[in-house]
Amino acid sequence: MWPFSRHKSVIRSGVLKGMTDCHSHILPGVDDGVKDIRESLAILERYEQLGIRTVWLTPHVMEDIPNTPAFLKERFEELKAAYRGGIELHLGAENMIDNLFEERLAAGELLTMGADERHLLVETSYFTPPYGFYDTVEEIKRLGYYPVLAHPERYVYMDQKDYEKLKGMNVLFQMNIFSLVGMYGKGTQHVAQELIKRGMYDYVGTDIHSISILDRFLNASLDADYDLPIWNNSL
Repeated sequence: MWPFSRHKSVIRSGVLKGMTDCHSHILPGVDDGVKDIRESLAILERYEQLGIRTVWLTPHVMEDIPNTPAFLKERFEELKAAYRGGIELHLGAENMIDNLFEERLAAGELLTMGADERHLLVETSYFTPPYGFYDTVEEIKRLGYYPVLAHPERYVYMDQKDYEKLKGMNVLFQMNIFSLVGMYGKGTQHVAQELIKRGMYDYVGTDIHSISILDRFLNASLDADYDLPIWNNSL
């Protein structure tokens, strides 16, 4: 459990030590995240210096980025072969709930997460819910998966009633740590702070897309006092 201290930069606070990053776009050349393996290795080296222990690589899978499990596994093996550090690397995916997702869910063609290989990281449009969203969540559960909703604080169409309904459906919440320093705007920052206060988060991730974004985050100021019991939660 790591306390945030007022007006201290992220890098000076040491709060990332021991963290499991449950959401990242470090796998190179597969989506809108890191483009080459050199940057991937540079980020992982920086992670080691910060004390991050475990990283889940979660590239996008959506209609505009139709990655297949076989392709992503191949790229993952290439990264593991090049990486010489001590961070535990695991492969998952961030699945957009769209027509492609429904097809892959039905076919079982998914990259799951967790030691049980049953956690499924999903996202929606930031602005509108997918058609039949709650039915899809129930179908995910019916098939034996645990739905993990990526960055719920970023969905502008959601309010407290939506969060409560989803938690009532046993949906797990993954917070983007960048949200806490206002990197997605003050509105998202406020929502993240409120969800922390209500104890609604289960996991934390960076959702990192580049090393420049990481540097910006590390130099940002933590301006609130919170304990985050989710910090060391591993999938």
